Parts: sequence; structure tokens; C-alpha cells
Amino acid sequence: MDETSSNVTADEGADAVRAVVERIEEAAVVDRYVLHAMLSAVLARGHVLLEDVPGTGKTVTARVIAESMGLEFTRIQFTPDLLPADVTGSTIYDEQSGEFEFAKGPVFANVVLADEINRAPPKTQAALLEAMEERQVSVDGTTYELPQPFVVIATQNPIEQEGTFRLPEAQRDRFSVKTSLGYPDVEGEMGLLERRANRRSLAPSVDPIVTPQTLRALQELTEDVTVDRKLRRYIIDLARATRRDDRTETGVSPRGVQRVFEAARAAAVIDGRTFAVPDDVKRLAGPTMAHRVVLSTEATVDGVEGRDVVRRALNVVDVPAVSPGASDDTADEPAARARPPDVTPASTGDANQGESGDGDRSDRRTPSDPDDESTPTR
Repeated sequence: MDETSSNVTADEGADAVRAVVERIEEAAVVDRYVLHAMLSAVLARGHVLLEDVPGTGKTVTARVIAESMGLEFTRIQFTPDLLPADVTGSTIYDEQSGEFEFAKGPVFANVVLADEINRAPPKTQAALLEAMEERQVSVDGTTYELPQPFVVIATQNPIEQEGTFRLPEAQRDRFSVKTSLGYPDVEGEMGLLERRANRRSLAPSVDPIVTPQTLRALQELTEDVTVDRKLRRYIIDLARATRRDDRTETGVSPRGVQRVFEAARAAAVIDGRTFAVPDDVKRLAGPTMAHRVVLSTEATVDGVEGRDVVRRALNVVDVPAVSPGASDDTADEPAARARPPDVTPASTGDANQGESGDGDRSDRRTPSDPDDESTPTR
């Protein structure tokens, strides 16, 4: 693959992603379904929200994603006393030069881990909004560009709510994907201990397998993916179905529609295609849509979740028949509804941690598949 050129073929793109996946799995126990969603966000120039209990590998996963692609990584521990300037940076006085200079904050990196983001007050959380949306930081009237690529991977603990500040809808909407790692199965935890036994450091790390230039080329390749007009309408119809659901106060926003569109294109690149298909939308509908749904009070009391609303939308909206070279007449006919195929990119091997599997399911919590209660095969 020519890393100095943006003319990357679909096969070369899929090979590069496959190499990244395999390198990540050398250090982290991550389900392929989850990893697929996270990498889709990265290729689509989006951001990721990981919601999970402590100790499931959120920090390790974020770091090895950065390391596998040679990206600069920083970690910001969000606490109640964290100030916006602690994130973005501030202007300081240099006594030697007699001038004020801007000291960059930890947000100036390629991959920023906002750890336990809901522990910081809303003013500090808002310091990330401009960075996530505009890829820039404004301090004292001066705008500073952030490095490219730029990805925020935020984490939050869904169990412990004392002393936390719930992310407002406007901030959650900035995340392209929301997912969770879940507990690994027995095989995954055995592999985790085996890796720990074979290294002397406490935290695992990996060597880069691709360069930041390669990632930028993959992001450019994502922009060239074709999305049929009927598939675009399918995305819109899914979003509108969430808005009409009587269990919601607010459905998927127009920004959310765009993020689903972008993630579907990235999924096509991961699978080595130059065009998106309905299955790209279906398998990413939950991670890209569920966190954008605002439930009614009654639905919340009844235990309804955003993914339940997305699942209903997937069930009621007809899937278009979209394929290269299909005639307009054929494309107008709805395809039979079927569960999306295995989300594992081609030839990437067995997943270390899945949503389900052949092992014991009683001792783990697993990421949810938005399409149905079953999960991809290993």
C-alpha cells in the first residue's frame, strides 16, 4: 500500500484494516462486533463513547488502537474539579520572553481518551464540544487547530452514578458510535492471563502496523464510497421511525442521520467494498442511533432502552434491494428481512470476545446487537 498517496484501492484498504484488527487483538480482548463499530467511527472521522463497568479494558483498547496506527495518545482523567483549561490548555506568561504564550492541553493529540467523562461538571464536558465538532480549540479569542487525525474515545460507568453529571443530549449526539465491551468469555479471560504471564509490564502495548498517513488515506477512501439513493432513504426512514415511536420524546437527529451514513461508508471500506449495502446500515444502526434517542418518562420507568426503539425501526422499515448494477425496478422492491451477516471483516480470524458464543454465558455481560437478541457467530 502506497502510504503517500490517497489512491488506495478497496482491497488495500481492507488489508490495512485487517492488519490493525489483528494487531489490536494481540493486546486487547475485544469482540469483533465492538471493534468493527469503533473502527467504523475512526475511519468516518467520528468519536466513540464506551459505556461499561470498570476493568473491562476500555483504556487498554483505546490505547492499543492508537498504538497500532502510530497515533499520539493522551488520557484525561475527568474529575469533579477538572477545569476546561485542564483539557484545552491556557495562556501563560513567559517571564524570560516577557510574552504570553499558549500552553497546549492534553486534547492536542490524535487519540484522546476522556476517561469517566461524566464525572466532570458540564462546563468542563462542554470544553470538548468544539474540539469534537470543529477539530479546533478557541482560547482567549485565538483558534488553534487540532492534529489530524483526531478521535475522542470517552468512557463512562453506567453503574455508579453518585457524583456524576449525565451527558446532555447535545454532547451524546456528537459521538458517532456508542458501544460497550462487556465481559469476555472464559476463553477470552484465559487468553488475557496467558498474555499477562508472557510479559513483564503491567499494561499491554503493541507496535504500529500502519502509519497515520495510512489512516488518513483510509479516511479519504471512505469519502469515495458510493451510497445508493435508496439506501440513503432507508437511513432516513429508520431515523424517522424512531421519531414516530410513541416511546420517545426525541428520535434520531439529522446529525445522527449523517453519522449513520458516514459509518456505513466506513463499514464498506472495512469489508473491502467501494459501495455500501443495507447490511452496513443494519449492523451499525444500534451503535450509531440508540444513544441519540431520548425516551419518554413512562418508557424509562418501564425499562425501555434506546436500542429497543432502534430494533423496532429495523423491523418496520422495508429494506431496499441495493446492489451494483441493479435496475431501478429491482431496487424498488423491498428485500426480505434477514439478520445481518457476520460483522467480522473478511479473513480476520476468530473473535476473542463475542456478544455470545459457545462458552458459558452465565458469568458475563455482553454487548447488545441492535438487530435481535442473537449475536454474531465466532
